[in-house]
Amino acid sequence: MTFKHAPLSLALAGCLLSAPAFADGMLHWQNNSLTYLYGKDYKINPPIQQTLTFEHASGWAWGDMFLFVDNIFYNGVSGSDGHSYYGEFSPRLSLGKLSGQNMSFGPIKDILLAATYERGESTNGVPNQNYLLGPAVDLDIPGFDRLAINVYYRKPDGSTGKPGGQWQVTPTWAMTFPIGKSDILFDGYIDWVVNDAGSERRGDFISKNLHINPQIKYDLGKALDGEPGKLYVGIEYDYWSDKYGIEDGGFVSDLVGGTNQNTASLLVKAHF
Repeated sequence: MTFKHAPLSLALAGCLLSAPAFADGMLHWQNNSLTYLYGKDYKINPPIQQTLTFEHASGWAWGDMFLFVDNIFYNGVSGSDGHSYYGEFSPRLSLGKLSGQNMSFGPIKDILLAATYERGESTNGVPNQNYLLGPAVDLDIPGFDRLAINVYYRKPDGSTGKPGGQWQVTPTWAMTFPIGKSDILFDGYIDWVVNDAGSERRGDFISKNLHINPQIKYDLGKALDGEPGKLYVGIEYDYWSDKYGIEDGGFVSDLVGGTNQNTASLLVKAHF
C-alpha cells in the first residue's frame, strides 16, 4: 500500500506541535526521526526498494500519538511507477490520563482506546484506505523500555470495495541492551490479522496475514561520544505472510511470484 497524501500527515503533525495546546503544557514529550532503508527480495512490489521514512511519536495529557510516512523508491523502475508513499496515523486515548485515576493492575500500566488511519495510493481511481479502532493496554514488563498491545477492528473505506470484519492484534515493543560503550536497541511491531474476510466467489476475499517487522540498531552516536539516542545503524527484518491479504498460492499470488515476504534491509536512523 502507498500513502498518496503524505504531506497531509506532515502538516497535521506540524499543526499539533504549534497549536496553543503545546504552550498550555498538554504536550509531555515528542520524538521525530528520519530513517533510510535499502532492501531486496520484497514481494508484490518491485523487489529492490529504498525507503525514506519520517516518524513522529508524542505523549499528551490525553494519551499518545504516532505517525509515519514511507517515501519508497523502486530500483530499476522508471517514471511514476518507480516511486510511491504509504503512511499511518495512530492516536490513542488514555483512560488513566482522561479520568485522573490509576488504571494499573498486575502487569497492566494503562488502558487505552486506540485508533489508526491507513492511507495508500489510489489504484485506478479507487482509494486505498482503512480505519482501525479498538482497546489497548500498556504493559510494565521487566526488561522492556515499552510494551503495548493494541487490538483493532479493521474497516476498509466503503469506496474501496473491500470487505470489513477483520480483527488485528498489534504488539509494539522496545528493549535496550548495553554493549561496550554503547547500546543495542531492539524494537518493532507485529500486525496479526487473525481472520479472513469476504469471499473468493464475490472476488473480494482478503486473507488473514501476519506481518513481523523488528529493527536491531546500534547507537552509533553514543559509540562516537555523541548524544545517546540520536544516530543508529542496523537492520530491519520484514516477514509478511499473505502480504496485503493476498493468499499465497492463489491465482494472483502466482502472477506476482508469491505473497510470503521474508527479507531484511540495511538502515540508518537519525532522531531530532
